[in-house]
Amino acid sequence: MKNLDYGVIGNCRTAALVSKEGSIDWLCLPDFDSPSVFTRLLDEEKGGSFAFLVSEEYTITQTYLGNTNILSTRFEASEGAFTVLDYMPRYKIGEQKYYLPPEVHRYLRVLYGKPKIRILYDPKMNYAGEETIHKVFPNYIRTSSTVDAEDKIYLYSSVDFDIILSGEELTLTDHQFFLLSYNQKLITIDENRILLEYERTKVYWLNWTNRSREYKQYGDMINRSMLVLKLMSYHSGAMLAAVTTSLPENIGETRNWDYRFCWLRDASMSIDTLLHMKHHGAAERFIGFIKRILKSRDDTFQIMYGIRGERDLTEKILSHLAGYGNSHPVRIGNAAYSQQQNDSLGYLMDVIYKYYLYFPGTLDEVEEIWEVVRNMVRMVLRSWRSPDQSIWEFRTRELNFVFSKVMSWVALDRASLIAELLHKDNYAALWRKEANGIKEEVHEKGWNEELQCFTQAYENMDQDSSLLLMQFYDFIDARDERYVKTVKSIKENLFHNGLMYRYKAEDDFGKPASSFTICTFWLIEALFVIGEVDQAREIFESMISYSNHVGLYSEDLDFETKRQLGNFPQAYSHLAFINTAMLLSEEKVLSRFIRP
Repeated sequence: MKNLDYGVIGNCRTAALVSKEGSIDWLCLPDFDSPSVFTRLLDEEKGGSFAFLVSEEYTITQTYLGNTNILSTRFEASEGAFTVLDYMPRYKIGEQKYYLPPEVHRYLRVLYGKPKIRILYDPKMNYAGEETIHKVFPNYIRTSSTVDAEDKIYLYSSVDFDIILSGEELTLTDHQFFLLSYNQKLITIDENRILLEYERTKVYWLNWTNRSREYKQYGDMINRSMLVLKLMSYHSGAMLAAVTTSLPENIGETRNWDYRFCWLRDASMSIDTLLHMKHHGAAERFIGFIKRILKSRDDTFQIMYGIRGERDLTEKILSHLAGYGNSHPVRIGNAAYSQQQNDSLGYLMDVIYKYYLYFPGTLDEVEEIWEVVRNMVRMVLRSWRSPDQSIWEFRTRELNFVFSKVMSWVALDRASLIAELLHKDNYAALWRKEANGIKEEVHEKGWNEELQCFTQAYENMDQDSSLLLMQFYDFIDARDERYVKTVKSIKENLFHNGLMYRYKAEDDFGKPASSFTICTFWLIEALFVIGEVDQAREIFESMISYSNHVGLYSEDLDFETKRQLGNFPQAYSHLAFINTAMLLSEEKVLSRFIRP
């Protein structure tokens, strides 16, 4: 079965997956979390796609256009060659305004000869749950649902509309374009307009990348992962975990989830990485998102939200779809939104601390965030002693997970540091005392003297990859004997065929059978900081080879085949790649002279 050989295009509003043969197999309009209009990714027969079909003689190659999110797919044969440039427009139009319409541009550039193609334009509305009808107008094809006539999209093209809809063979003698839009366009759409949007979008991405830190090794790969993270940052400030739903962790099994939402954990980690890479704007927008989702100082935090701040993410099953690789069920929504995960506020508080350090804003903004901080501390103080469902989102199990306690410590530690910055010494002392209490308890109850390592939970003796992060968040020194022993014990028990398990213990769905990609990057960093540098580099070089043909990572990897599994592209995996690559490389400009 094929790998996740897709490139992703997007504009911070929505995204599309384009196969290595140039077929759009996943696209949601108008936003990331909207119903899909091309769903072949989740059902090859009925899902619908937008492809350019050629004879078997053609060789097809795909790459990104430099440091941009413009995807280039090249078709080449003896009769001719052409390139498809796929992108979604995004560029600045004012001080704080961006042009990011819900549309896809496909520009076919003839390279030589007279290549022959057939166009497959087969949208299916509402996750392929509704058939479509086409109506041809002078300037566009309008495609609408047979169930809801207002559920529609518009296709503009330089190609004759009858040829598009019939799928008859077309000989390319000149460049052609396609513009698929959720909205009817109010301006003339012609080749000049397409090229203008192309150039503006290209310049935007090049300028954005140019602001990043540069590294001597792995620079291009770091930039690609940075561009993925940026693409997945919704304009509200929310950060997506992934742009897909229900890509299975294991083929034929049921670990299939909708990741088109904003987890505080994943988003905070992504923002932290973007901050380090000198992209402050994403952090400011994320802090703004946090402020907006709290309507009053008494509001409680969820572990995750919709990309516009929605709290209700009710999970539903789309039984009409076969699923990726016939893996059932296909889900939209995510029931984890109501879970208790005591680690989630620690990541967020860490980001807020950096906000105060580097760009606190105006007095009223500082005061507003201070109220958020106090609210978060109240929640941590109420919850940290209680069992929870952990970073791994167990659905039917609550334990005293050690890493949840560690991140509760992080929340209070960073809150104490924030209070010190604001000269709120009474708060700082009170919160520091409570943080110290958490640390003492973790060392007493989380450390297993028999195993000589920290364990997953107070109640068990299981290993857990999340504990590799204890030093990353300064809970414990990398040279501490307890941490070194924990790293070596986790590696001995969870490292298999060059990849890491999250844990091996049975959970709600049996025993995990695939590797969670971020955990291997966590191991690499842990090995590096305890002095096992050669091991760290060896594993990292292998991980590089497991990305797909355009440098993208999914959530999981198969232990045996190294096939990519799980939702794609995964923010978790890309932020971890960036952090690890930075650790193993040297910055071209010494970072100690540059305030992050």
